Amino acid sequence: MEEYSDTKLLEMFRSEDSKSFAFNLIIKKYQKKIYSIIRRMLISHDDTDDVLQETFIKVWNKLDLFKEESQLYTWLYRIAVNESLNFLKKKRTRFFIPIIDVEYQLSKNLEADSVLRGNQIQMKLQQAVIKLPEKQRLVFNMKYFEEMKYEEMSEVLGTSIGALKASYHLAVKKIEEHLRNH
Repeated sequence: MEEYSDTKLLEMFRSEDSKSFAFNLIIKKYQKKIYSIIRRMLISHDDTDDVLQETFIKVWNKLDLFKEESQLYTWLYRIAVNESLNFLKKKRTRFFIPIIDVEYQLSKNLEADSVLRGNQIQMKLQQAVIKLPEKQRLVFNMKYFEEMKYEEMSEVLGTSIGALKASYHLAVKKIEEHLRNH
C-alpha cells in the first residue's frame, strides 16, 4: 500500500471526492500509535476503544479546521490526550468517585491485562505509574514510553518546558519510591 504524506492526506481530505478515503488512510496510519497513547492512560482495552472512537469522531469533525501549524500526529496526540483526560474526569464525576478509587480501578484493570500478567517488572512499573497524578502520569508516559522531546510535549499540552521537566522529575521520584517500597 502506498504511504501518503500528511500533506497529501490533508489535501485529499479537503476534496469531497476523496474525503472518506483520506480519513480511512489517516486512521490506518495513526490508529496504533493513538491507541497506545490512550491505553497507557486508561489501562482498560474497552475504555481505550471507546475513547479511540471518540478521538477519531472528533478528528473527522474538526479536521477541516486543522491549520497545519503543527504536525498532524501532534494534533491527533493532543486530541487523544484531551479525550482520555475528559473520560477520566467524567468517570469520576459521573459516579462521584474520588481519585483514589479511580487509581484502584485502573490497578484492577492492569492486573486483569493478559499482556502484562507474565511480566512482573512491567507490571510493577505500570502500578507505580497509575499512582501518579494524571498530569505527571501523562508527562511520564510521553517522555518514557513515547520518547517525546520536551518541545513536542510542550506543543501537545500547551505547557512550558520547565513545568514539563518538573512534572517528569517528580514522576520519576515517585515511581522510584514506589518500586523501592514494593
